[in-house]
Amino acid sequence: MANILLIEDERAIAELLKYGLEKEGFTAQMALTGKEGLSKIEAAPPDVILLDLMLPDMDGLDICRFVTGEKNIPIIILSARNDQVDKLIGLEYGADDYVTKPFDIREVILRVKSILRRIERTRGGENEGGTLRVADTVMDLGRHEVYKGERRVELTPKEFALLEILMRSPGRVFTRSELLEKVWEFEYMGDTRTVDIHIQRLRKKLQDDRFIRTVFGVGYKVAEEEAQ
Repeated sequence: MANILLIEDERAIAELLKYGLEKEGFTAQMALTGKEGLSKIEAAPPDVILLDLMLPDMDGLDICRFVTGEKNIPIIILSARNDQVDKLIGLEYGADDYVTKPFDIREVILRVKSILRRIERTRGGENEGGTLRVADTVMDLGRHEVYKGERRVELTPKEFALLEILMRSPGRVFTRSELLEKVWEFEYMGDTRTVDIHIQRLRKKLQDDRFIRTVFGVGYKVAEEEAQ
């Protein structure tokens, strides 16, 4: 079963999350400081990180930036910061999801399960051996790898899932709500700016602002005329 790392300085919240996750069959570890969390990540990388932003020894965003830059571990931010700007900054730093406190532990568990299902599907099973190609962009679904020409592009599970949906149907316009439903796999409680942030990150990593087109007032598509 998947290993979940909780980086949360409020022991009561961390213990509640740990209990809930273990009740669902997960393995859960607690880290009450950012330094302890980074140490655990280096010692035994978890499958998912639940990360509080307001830690006593460092800003959780710095941990988020480090993990998404050096590791391929999905992050769900848990924070009392309810400001929309903070949510967008968290997503821009590479987080896959953002849950504000106080939260329903069942919602957090649903989001963890959603991420793990997507990882499982993209790394094997129904996608094993499959390849998608649009222009010079290639997705190896079995290996969970993306190439732009000869260059390998490192993507988070959410970024990979989003690109896969678009590349499976070149020319089709997906609304932001559709993409939220397909990628996040449950009724998302945030706003659709989440999709915009992930698209921006994809464009930056692909180093191609034209590959994923914006259809103003509707959503996004991979240009049909570029499909091979």
